Amino acid sequence: MKKYLLKDYISFLQEKNVLGDVNLSDTCMNTVVALVSCDSQQVVRNTLFLCKGVHFKAQYLQDAVNKGAFAYLSEVEYPEVNIPWIPLTNVRYAMANLATMYYNDPWKELNVIGLTGTKGKSTTTYYVKAILDTYLERVGKNESAVISSIGTYDGVERFESHLTTPEPLDLERHFSNAVESKIDFVTMEVSSQALKYDRVLGVNFSVAAFLNIGYDHISSVEHPTWEDYFASKLRIFEQCTYGLVNLDSDHCDEILDAAKAAKKVITFSEANDTADFYGYDVHKVGNDIVFKVRGSDFDEEFKLSMPGLFNVSNALCAIAIARLYDIPVRDIQAGLYHAKVPGRMEIYTSNDKKITAIVDYAHNQLSFQKLFESVRSEYPGYRATIIFGCPGKKAKDRRHDLGEIAGKNADYIYLTEEDAGEEDPLAIAHEIARAVEKEKAPYEIIIDREKAIARAVEDAANVQGNTVILITGKGAETRQKRGTEYIPVMSDVACVNLELKKYNEK
Repeated sequence: MKKYLLKDYISFLQEKNVLGDVNLSDTCMNTVVALVSCDSQQVVRNTLFLCKGVHFKAQYLQDAVNKGAFAYLSEVEYPEVNIPWIPLTNVRYAMANLATMYYNDPWKELNVIGLTGTKGKSTTTYYVKAILDTYLERVGKNESAVISSIGTYDGVERFESHLTTPEPLDLERHFSNAVESKIDFVTMEVSSQALKYDRVLGVNFSVAAFLNIGYDHISSVEHPTWEDYFASKLRIFEQCTYGLVNLDSDHCDEILDAAKAAKKVITFSEANDTADFYGYDVHKVGNDIVFKVRGSDFDEEFKLSMPGLFNVSNALCAIAIARLYDIPVRDIQAGLYHAKVPGRMEIYTSNDKKITAIVDYAHNQLSFQKLFESVRSEYPGYRATIIFGCPGKKAKDRRHDLGEIAGKNADYIYLTEEDAGEEDPLAIAHEIARAVEKEKAPYEIIIDREKAIARAVEDAANVQGNTVILITGKGAETRQKRGTEYIPVMSDVACVNLELKKYNEK
């Protein structure tokens, strides 16, 4: 990877109008930058360090200096730290540009597929990955990369994710790793925050898909209004070759209008047979979802082994993406049928079939509505209970919206912890409870998530008839955000399996 002098970075950032007055020695300006980083744990000798984040402390910068940082960029000066300061006027915009320069735009050597929407990003991402990997394995090529809210794999690193879309320096590192690993495709979720705050600045998506739009992420620390949220998501079309649009989405006309920024627009739909990819004749055969798709050069049947009738729309998008890369229909069919999404619509059933538990990441208004619709359709006559919470310091309207939807649709509700962060999880639960109470739905608050799952299984065992338990929000995640740290915990999947095992052994 080509290395640049500090003066090259300075010149580049000056062109982007993100620097204040710079007054550095010739020696400093002519230093070869070995690494650009905002993580003091990664610092090596001659690192150019970037200070960012509301929780940033001067001690982090001092730690970086102790490890070899020779200059720092920041919107504020830390005079107690004795290395040169390079003042910034916009740290987010600067970071994105620094990342593209340091890593030399590795995305140019990749097929980068970007997916945005209020609901379905994770599922569609893993559908696309399953199709790609089926095809790539058959032709003797490497597994595709994925960057999602569930997990990340780039050919070098594989781990459980914290952010839907990484910060620019991390994102470009993943692209670079993929190139070095001789990977051809990267499928990634692109959040509204990533688009608004320039995390994907400078990246061109070979395909960008807009799945749907609902009401979410409205708060003082995310999007001040729904209009800002929607406008942020629409920005994805400004940096793509193919723009995919779901004609069944709310505000479709506005989405189509924004998609004109793409070089070519492709559509998919279950309701509009004029779409480029039209899905129809959706029905269940046993536990499988079967449907047909008509494209410009095929009309074939596809199957999903993963439950949830709403997933047909996600599958349609994945099929459209695959065909844009000329992936054969047989590989698409095989990939979709075997596709699994960790923590997404994972179903576990007791031996006597009395208790069915569904672990899912549903966490916003649109996903809750679709989940309950699907459960009522696929489990008629079952008592439906749900275990959920809401995250701290973001999307605060969810607390009312999810409480209201659960109150209208669930027979019993367990409110629990869900990445409360710096807020009190009990206070969050009480906020949700106010909306539940308006619907006169029975509920209880059990902050310990493992105990909440255990109680739900115990209660289901002691009532007449069958029960379906929905456990939402955390999926297969093995960490819970408490304060500013992520604490290891048992995943919902592991908890459910443990409690059903106890029930089966009684």
